[in-house]
Amino acid sequence: MYEVKFKGSLKGTLRVPSDKSISHRSIMLGSINDGEVVVKNFLRSEDCLNTLKAFKALGVNIEDNETLIKIHGKGKFLKEPFDVLDVGNSGTSIRLISGILAGQPFYSVLTGDRYLRKRPMDRIAIPLRMMGATILGRENGKYPPLTIIGKNPLNGIDYKSPKASAQVKSCILLAGLFTDEEVKVTEPARSRDHTERMLKAFGVDVEVDGLTVSLGKNRVLKADMEIDVPADISSAAFFMVAAAIVPGSEIILEDVILNPTRTGILDVMEKMGVNFEIINKRVVSGEEVGNIKVSYSSELKAISISGDIIPRLIDEIPIISILATQAEGKTVIRNAAELRVKESDRIKSIVSNLKNLGINVEEFEDGFMIQGKSKIAGGEVSGFGDHRIAMSFLIASLISEDTIYIDDIDCIATSYPNFLSDLKFLLK
Repeated sequence: MYEVKFKGSLKGTLRVPSDKSISHRSIMLGSINDGEVVVKNFLRSEDCLNTLKAFKALGVNIEDNETLIKIHGKGKFLKEPFDVLDVGNSGTSIRLISGILAGQPFYSVLTGDRYLRKRPMDRIAIPLRMMGATILGRENGKYPPLTIIGKNPLNGIDYKSPKASAQVKSCILLAGLFTDEEVKVTEPARSRDHTERMLKAFGVDVEVDGLTVSLGKNRVLKADMEIDVPADISSAAFFMVAAAIVPGSEIILEDVILNPTRTGILDVMEKMGVNFEIINKRVVSGEEVGNIKVSYSSELKAISISGDIIPRLIDEIPIISILATQAEGKTVIRNAAELRVKESDRIKSIVSNLKNLGINVEEFEDGFMIQGKSKIAGGEVSGFGDHRIAMSFLIASLISEDTIYIDDIDCIATSYPNFLSDLKFLLK
């Protein structure tokens, strides 16, 4: 058990780690490019480094000098890997790389850690099979390890996705680079659009019509790109909530990505009465970026969160649950069943931990209800092998009446290796 004793107000300016989604995609598109791609501010987390390692195993020459990544693209056709590709805990890696491997004329196997091997992959296996690739896995391709026997060229597809999922959409779009036929993906709600934006930056024709994304005629990635990765709003969210709930706090988080498909957390903060403002808004490498100033907010109010906003804040729901404990009234989150198939069953993880800390919380199949203005007691919680759960309950310790003990904080390294040191830096 890790004993949490953090106390004090948060003060100062911090740049949280770079965006995980963009870091992953920079390696992937840089690897199937015909020239050199330079990546600045790459996120050096376990997840992103596992993506980098996978593409090295696929024959891509990648130079990593700790400050810059230089990718010498191999073009669309990679080398058959000698061994199984292990992507650790990264759902983004396994689902997006599968789209690229589906268009390769060789055999490959993707696996991950014990948590990743419990996450559903049929959501990508089904459309990739429709495009002509052979996808095998446990329980008829539902769970990793995944065996992929690629096909080139792949078939086109007009896919109606049952879920709003950036990973599913991105997997299909990446596979679509390996066919000249029509490729369309329609979602029930708008999901993150980093793949579309980066494909456009690489010169690929991408058309967006409402909830439908399609590839145009030009699917050749232009050479010689430079990508500057902004700070991750999902990582910034932990400190935004911390500043909002800890008396006397005021912080500025620099260079945070403000992509509209990612800013659901800001909409929630505004409705709940968090004191924040965005300053120095600008565009970096095709993405909106700005600095976010947040200060202690004494009059938080509960809200209901559901519907189309859920895909825009799905990763932030664990830390929103901590914010909700300090709001007046009952905060209700629904339509978030996707949380049950993340790094952990996040609905169960959140509810279990909050109950252990004395919070009145009710679990639903697709979300939960939290009674606000609750005192957080001390007690034992679990990280459940899930970085976002562990970080959320470390933040909860800032306002707990007694010590919180958590069984697992090593999992934090998958997205934010320096989380504890950054938290200590802001505490005054």
